[in-house]
Amino acid sequence: MKTFFLRCCLLGMILAAFSAAQAEFQEQTHQRGDGYGEIILITGGPFSFTGHVYKTLFLNDFPEAQWKALDPQKLKKEFHAHAVVLNGPRYALMDHSWIMDPGKIVSFDGLQARFLTDVTIPASDVLSGGSRPYTEQAANRTTRYLFKKGRPIYELISPQGTHYVMISYCQIVDPNLSQADLATLGSRLSLPVGWRYQTKILNHDEILQTSGTAYVIQDNLKNGYQRK
Repeated sequence: MKTFFLRCCLLGMILAAFSAAQAEFQEQTHQRGDGYGEIILITGGPFSFTGHVYKTLFLNDFPEAQWKALDPQKLKKEFHAHAVVLNGPRYALMDHSWIMDPGKIVSFDGLQARFLTDVTIPASDVLSGGSRPYTEQAANRTTRYLFKKGRPIYELISPQGTHYVMISYCQIVDPNLSQADLATLGSRLSLPVGWRYQTKILNHDEILQTSGTAYVIQDNLKNGYQRK
């Protein structure tokens, strides 16, 4: 019986190693400041919805004219969705990134975007037109983000001491927001009681990694952060 148990454990370890070897990471380098958009197809209901997130990053230089030409109502009918959210323009703040087993590529009126993740969306968020700021949300993905030594990072810190690193800033609320504005962004944020915003220059490379689930939040300007 003991021998059988040991063999099962060994087989499990071999299968796990084989599975890990089969997993593929797609790498994107020198991407800090790269523009992109997310197309979110919302399905389900009536009490809970699923957001299927497609991202243009990795695939193109985010052509502004094509992005602005996208019609959510047309896409809603084409993809049989409850609603379509155009989340952008956004700009990446990591220097390099890796994503495991990237999803399929879909053309949205000629603009290519790759499936990234599914997120659960409460009915209250759908009715209000978006998620509440400073509220954590789970996203199913395995990613690794590298922030290089000597570069700035921007963080939100909760009252419990949890750090969230900004992974993208956006121009949805403020079309003129730029990377140069981020160092002093804290003065513009409507931070809940006990929350803090800080910026720092890294004295070593920092890696933000998830294994299956990422926990993300947005501030009131819709900039995106990921929990350390």
